[in-house]
Amino acid sequence: MNNLAVKWNNISLVKRIIMGLILGTILALVVPSATPIALLGSLFVGALKAIAPVLVFFLVMAALCQHKEGKKTNMKSIVALYLLGTLIAGMVAVIASFMFPIKLTLVAGAEGVTPPGGVGEVLQTLLMNVVSNPVSSLANANYIGILTWALVFGLALKNSSDSTKQVIINISDAVSQAVRWIINLAPFGIMGLVFDTIATAGIESLFSYGQLIVLLVGCMAFVALVVNPILTFIAIRKNPYPLVFKCLKESGITAFFTRSSAANIPVNMGLCKDLGLNKDTYSVSIPLGATINMGGAAITISVLALAAAHTMGVKVDIGTAVILSVLSAVSACGASGVAGGSLLLVPLACSLFGIPNDIAMQVVGVGFIVGVIQDSCETALNSSTDVLYTAIAELAKNRKEGKASKIA
Repeated sequence: MNNLAVKWNNISLVKRIIMGLILGTILALVVPSATPIALLGSLFVGALKAIAPVLVFFLVMAALCQHKEGKKTNMKSIVALYLLGTLIAGMVAVIASFMFPIKLTLVAGAEGVTPPGGVGEVLQTLLMNVVSNPVSSLANANYIGILTWALVFGLALKNSSDSTKQVIINISDAVSQAVRWIINLAPFGIMGLVFDTIATAGIESLFSYGQLIVLLVGCMAFVALVVNPILTFIAIRKNPYPLVFKCLKESGITAFFTRSSAANIPVNMGLCKDLGLNKDTYSVSIPLGATINMGGAAITISVLALAAAHTMGVKVDIGTAVILSVLSAVSACGASGVAGGSLLLVPLACSLFGIPNDIAMQVVGVGFIVGVIQDSCETALNSSTDVLYTAIAELAKNRKEGKASKIA
């Protein structure tokens, strides 16, 4: 039994995840009523979501309390990349929607869902999350609040005794080890998630919205395989695709199935460590990226809003399209790091064209139908880009300073 476990662990995690994916698909087609298999997926995502807030809190606090004066991080560059990438993604979606206009078959609205009333409300929510109770922030996975309080406590502990700092570091290491154990179970979790998706939703329900899915996924693929490599090349001045593909493979795959940027934070932390990145930087940039780096969300908001406009026969001029790009980028930064977070911001974008809220909520209903694919691809793009932008900021800095880098 021990030999079998050793052999299993010696197989790369990505290969084990692919095996789980294939097995989950086969089981869903052969025994779709085997609900205990689906439970594996729920347990895996639940465990990641449970441990991620604690991991972020102690990692950030430990990094700051032992931070030495004079040590520099790349947070300014990373935040700039997050905002630039999200804006470009929104622009790509707007241009693609003009090139390939789509009309929707509207469905019943998303009952019981209350979208924000405007950009001001989105930003107000973000600011209120900053000052949220620290215990409440941990319990509710409010990463803006978690980051804020981790920064406060980390800075407050800088002048504490070495023994106190060591306790924080030991707790951080223990939580990190627990995360590694959970991630090692990813193949079984992915198997359950794939089984649940195919057994309950099926592929047939997506066929009637095929054009919309192709447009959404096409925009996200363009950003992942064209826009991001261009930004990476500008930063590192060499072939960007090895790094881009590594981030997509090791972060994007798990994010695709968990459909939660928040749940994928531990995976991204591990990937940053494997890449040899500065822990002082990525312990802050990764959880921050799960909140504000939302290129995939900007694409979803723009495409669905313009699809609603085309469906209602609303003429959209270039000026309004530019405003939509900016609006979708700003709104996307307020999208929750959980499944379906961007869909609640579609009515906000629709209001730009004077589309009534009841029609906008029907578009949200369409979004939930295609969400099996849309939200998975969106999260994969968002989460993998968190690592990519963190990596290229460090590579660009090393290149300017003439330093060698561990990153391939």
